[in-house]
Formats: sequence, structure tokens, C-alpha cells
Amino acid sequence: MPNLYFCQPHAQNQGMLRAVLTLEDCKHLPPDSVTYVGDHFPSIADNPTKMADFAVLSVSANEADAEWRSGFYRFDADLMELNSVLQRLAR
Repeated sequence: MPNLYFCQPHAQNQGMLRAVLTLEDCKHLPPDSVTYVGDHFPSIADNPTKMADFAVLSVSANEADAEWRSGFYRFDADLMELNSVLQRLAR
């Protein structure tokens, strides 16, 4: 199952697991803020004090499909907004 991590560079938080999702759940994440970043988890080491918070979705090879290929996706969306989506999915 895909994992969603919240990253907060100002707090030197490299990524905290926030949710374990199904591929169906991933359809509810904001599509306009997602970027496929490849096979490596994005690093905050370059300039942690000037980067905004972001989320990372990890999709493994055995769960990838036509819509979500294997690798990591970066969501440049407000973490509170993403958290609201997760809360709605949990209901």
C-alpha cells in the first residue's frame, strides 16, 4: 500500500509517515500539486530553511498501476489541506 510522508524542512523533518493509503485513496489527493520525482526520496538537505512543507507519496513496484508508477511523488500542497483529505478518507 502507498505510504504518505509529511516533510517539514524548517523543523529538519526529513519525512514522517502520516498515512498508509490504498490506490483508490490516492485518487483523492490534489492532482495539481503532484510531481513524480523518481526512485529516490526527495532530500531537504539542499536548503532546509527556505523550503516549504511538502508531502511525499511512495508507491512500490508491486502496487504500481497505469496511473501510479513505482517511485516517489512530491505534493507541494498545504499539509493541513492534505490532512483534511486524509481525515475525510478515514470516515
